[in-house]
Amino acid sequence: MRRLFVGLTAVSVLFVASACGSSDSGGSDGADSSGSTTSVKVGLIPIVDVAPLYLGQKKGFYAKHGLKLSLTLAQGGAAVVPGVTSGQFQFGFSNMTSLLIAQSNNVPVKAVANGIASTGEEGKDFGAITVKGDSPIKSAKQLEGKKVAINTLKNINETAVRASVSKAGGDPDQVDFVELAFDQMPAALDSGQIDAAMVVEPALATIKNQGGREIASSMVDIAPDLTVAMYFTSTRYAQQNPATVQKFQQATAESLAYADSHPDEVREIVTTYTKIPADVLAEVTLPKWPAEPNRSSIEALAKLGEEGGLFKQDPDLDALLP
Repeated sequence: MRRLFVGLTAVSVLFVASACGSSDSGGSDGADSSGSTTSVKVGLIPIVDVAPLYLGQKKGFYAKHGLKLSLTLAQGGAAVVPGVTSGQFQFGFSNMTSLLIAQSNNVPVKAVANGIASTGEEGKDFGAITVKGDSPIKSAKQLEGKKVAINTLKNINETAVRASVSKAGGDPDQVDFVELAFDQMPAALDSGQIDAAMVVEPALATIKNQGGREIASSMVDIAPDLTVAMYFTSTRYAQQNPATVQKFQQATAESLAYADSHPDEVREIVTTYTKIPADVLAEVTLPKWPAEPNRSSIEALAKLGEEGGLFKQDPDLDALLP
């Protein structure tokens, strides 16, 4: 099973995954106005969600807008946030809960472009709580007292599991959350190291391929058509480089629209930054890539975060969202 995810080896530190651009720190808007190409670094996660950026770069959408991307992978959105705020990256991809937590802690982040959305379909989403095929666990309520893997603690996947457990009539405070990289979850579940795993694609398809099954579509349990993640930058970079941010927004919007209407090309591009077997990739459920975030779903997510004690103060959605 480990062979299925050689390309997704978990690390807690950031590593360069693709030499898609130069390694400089990104140009200024002065360079943009002169017509030259601006190189920007983008912090990503090695999952299907970010396929539009790889696809957009291949199709020339970013080059058309005067941008050259250098793409770097991390274990989760929570790891990308400090990379962006420190200036290591000019842009990053993160789940909404990590961004909400950062904003509530006065971390200077600004969402600039939509990332992904849930399909909104129970049992047909790109993320789910999974168990082994022979597990006695049939519903999220039975996760009380069980070890449930999530990729990073205090992020959207923990909130999602909590939502499903509560919806099923259970107590989410009784769940034993274990931090584990997505690519490690299939093997850990299969070996019995964990009782359940909240996974997204391609780990979801892998678990199903090894005989596992879903017990809850947790993203759907949070809100219909949930905005799960967005691309963001630091408030300082946004203020100092508005033209570059606008170009990134425009190119990303084109990339999202193209990905949403070309699923076969999405599956093909995923093979360039992961090593997923073709039979597993064919079974992957793709997320939605709408042009705009669904604010009402983000408000629902923020409410769950507040109830779960994730925020020191209520996050300011007006300040965070574009």
